[in-house]
Amino acid sequence: MEMIKRYIKSISIVLNANVVVNRCLLTTSSRVNQLVDIYRPQRAIRAMSPDQEKKTSGERMVYKLVLTGGPCSGKTTGQARLSTFFENLGWKVYRVPETATTLFSGGIRFPDLSPEAADKFQENLIRVMLATETTFFDLADSSKRNVLVICDRGIMDAAAYMSKESWDRVLKSNGWNAVELRDNRYNQVIHLNTAANGAEAYYNIEDNPCRTEGLEQARHLDKMTVEAWVGHPYIDVIDNSTDFDTKLKRMIANVCKRMGIDAGDRLAPTSRKFKFLVEGMPTDTMFPPFQDFEVVHDYLTSSNNKIQSRLRKRGQNGKWSYQHTVRRSDAGDKAVELRRQITHRDYINMLSQRDDSHLTVYKTRRCFLWEDIYFQLDIYKNPCNKRCEGLILLETYTTLKSRENTPKLPQFLKIVKEVTNDSSYSMYNLSSKNEWNKSSKMNNGVKP
Repeated sequence: MEMIKRYIKSISIVLNANVVVNRCLLTTSSRVNQLVDIYRPQRAIRAMSPDQEKKTSGERMVYKLVLTGGPCSGKTTGQARLSTFFENLGWKVYRVPETATTLFSGGIRFPDLSPEAADKFQENLIRVMLATETTFFDLADSSKRNVLVICDRGIMDAAAYMSKESWDRVLKSNGWNAVELRDNRYNQVIHLNTAANGAEAYYNIEDNPCRTEGLEQARHLDKMTVEAWVGHPYIDVIDNSTDFDTKLKRMIANVCKRMGIDAGDRLAPTSRKFKFLVEGMPTDTMFPPFQDFEVVHDYLTSSNNKIQSRLRKRGQNGKWSYQHTVRRSDAGDKAVELRRQITHRDYINMLSQRDDSHLTVYKTRRCFLWEDIYFQLDIYKNPCNKRCEGLILLETYTTLKSRENTPKLPQFLKIVKEVTNDSSYSMYNLSSKNEWNKSSKMNNGVKP
């Protein structure tokens, strides 16, 4: 019996030692083992047209979109516009950050790398991108809602910065293939042309410390990037043949078209925004299905009276998204809005630049479709200026050109009047602490 006890004890010691060894091995190699699975050729995620496969649970859709383009093409603002548009439709939106920008912010300078180091950098960049995207794709697959995943650049962007020989070598050494990385991984690719090609007056590298390209280099990189995606079954190129705002509308319209979503007049190139003053708030039961969001706006100080800067916090059930908008009027008569999603930390830091001459704006935004027309109803809330108490504004877009013709409006709302071009109803003026009249110069140099 004593011998049996000693034998059992010796086995226990061996088993415990094996456990320790295994833990050590897992500590040093678990991430490697996980990445091996990720970096093997990915399981097919079939590209999707409006009439084709929906990755669904019932009617639930998960849509994976690459937003790419040359330098200063509008990707950041485009991503923000896409997010807002689909969130208003009740979708969950995930935004996969641009991996290259993250790495460059750590001190890496691509021009300083040797050709061998540059190729190795791109190979490691792809690995990080695969792991990051897979994290977001898995989250999307587990959601019970419709999900749009916006990838700020995709895997094939790396090929634009490598020779064909280097790219083929990287694919072979990692067991990857272009069909899986390009065609099966994403449902759609949107390429935004650089402003250096057709909108040179708007080309600006000052806002991005990681950007150093001149006009010619920007055009070259734009060409190489779009060519890297040639072969994807659903790729759309958005050029600079229109103004910037219309360019982004065309981008969103292309996404909606591929997905089979009817966006109506809202995204038509000739559409314009209408704003109406509403009296009273009907009961919820009178509305068609809607989504309510809590929205908080703050204006920031600006040393340039032609630039208007503001922060927005928008959310449901205590979950928030954050956006920074800069509105410029120094590049022609028409104001240009640049929007970008920011983190909660950025939002808190930027709040320190709040303009004390303006009050914080609080409102509930109700989004709904009525007879195939998309509406946003802004209900202003306390604390606010006296002129905002009980204020309700309805917004929509239409292709109507005549001032006598207005969009078809919801019959359950009491419309007082149209206030589209009435500067007294601009949020900038409504939030001002100063007394306001129409002769006041309170628009910060830009249209309300």
